[in-house]
Amino acid sequence: PKSLRVDAANYGFKVSRTYAPAGDDDKDNVVFDQAAGSWRAKLGERVKVTITMVTTAKRYHVALVDYLPAGLEPLNPALKGSPKGDDDDAQTRGRGGGRFGAPRRRMRNYNNPYTYRCYSRRYWPEHINLRNERAEAFRSLLWPGVYEFTFTTRATTAGTFVVPPAKAEEMYSPENFGRSESLMFEVVANE
Repeated sequence: PKSLRVDAANYGFKVSRTYAPAGDDDKDNVVFDQAAGSWRAKLGERVKVTITMVTTAKRYHVALVDYLPAGLEPLNPALKGSPKGDDDDAQTRGRGGGRFGAPRRRMRNYNNPYTYRCYSRRYWPEHINLRNERAEAFRSLLWPGVYEFTFTTRATTAGTFVVPPAKAEEMYSPENFGRSESLMFEVVANE
């Protein structure tokens, strides 16, 4: 290809992605370099990834997939032996719902945000996969609104990497989709 840059697209979903230091880490350890147009993190740092998805219509069987740069690995707090961080390790938020807001159902008190929940404004996915190269969130029915999916990664490999776009789509109506722009991500070795 002539360029590894892909522009954002909105065909039913608007998707954006941001990176930030996770927890109380130094704010200078994860920064956006305006001149280079890329994100930069120090090797070994925890990086919080936030995907924001906006839809203006009711959607069915929604998949939100974020492909990670090769230098980052997701941290799954549900796995034994995985480092436990702050409460931001596994956050999902949403503002949406039908005409009168989201349907009210009795909620069980789960401590694990990766388990199934009835429709909730805070935990909107029904299923989440954290894989080596991507993070995925799924929902069978999504009301119009703004939804966030946040997870924590660790910068494990030094280098400059292409970040493919994050993508949201209706799995059985692929013409309804959206993607973020592609980015560059640099992991710098500690000096």
